[in-house]
Amino acid sequence: MGRYIDTVRLRGATGGEGYYYRLPAVKALGERPLKFSRDVTFLVGENGSGKSTLLEAIAVASGFNPEGGSRNFRFSTRDTHAGLWEHVVLSRRAYPRDGFFLRAESFYNVASNIDEMDEAPSFSPQVIESYGGVSLHERSHGESFLALVQNRFGGQGLYLLDEPEAALSPTGLMALMAEMDRLVKRDSQLVIATHSPILMAFPEAEVLLLGEEGIRAVDYRETSHYQITRRFLEEPERMFRYLLGE
Repeated sequence: MGRYIDTVRLRGATGGEGYYYRLPAVKALGERPLKFSRDVTFLVGENGSGKSTLLEAIAVASGFNPEGGSRNFRFSTRDTHAGLWEHVVLSRRAYPRDGFFLRAESFYNVASNIDEMDEAPSFSPQVIESYGGVSLHERSHGESFLALVQNRFGGQGLYLLDEPEAALSPTGLMALMAEMDRLVKRDSQLVIATHSPILMAFPEAEVLLLGEEGIRAVDYRETSHYQITRRFLEEPERMFRYLLGE
């Protein structure tokens, strides 16, 4: 039972004025609902394909704070999230007991909000105890990401992660995948927007490629992320000659 969201579809017309209507992922979603068939789904594609916008819409439609956090977070530093979530309809199999929306670009604000909540006398025990007991600002970016996943993500949850690789070394990515396996075994669903070919190799995951042709399932080895990374690592000198026009 790991999946809490089965399908995502758009309500109404897809020709609105918002910039997101021009994104390939949104156009594709307007033509055909998106179905999640695995407990771990990766949304991949080039910059501007709409994967982060789509993930944000799913998160907000699921009740999460647009800037990240659990459903209990209600802080806002700047109202910049897209209005796409208002047109998204989620078909659910069940409701998760836990959940979190992690977005790399605003994780600093999440960490700050946790510290602010713990400064209020009404919070007991302190919120930070659920995140490892040490302020996330007192850890490196990568350490705070892993502390969040290891301590706060308990299972039976819906976890939406936007480019978690931004803060993690290759070793950190492998540690994240071990935690992902733990969560899947505890009846969780993860939807992750990523550029990382390491993450995409997670066993039994579905990789959904967002592009001009729509949204389609692929083997991670078919992605440009994997192919270009592999070519570069195998022949960096040749790639540099090509890039620098030598």
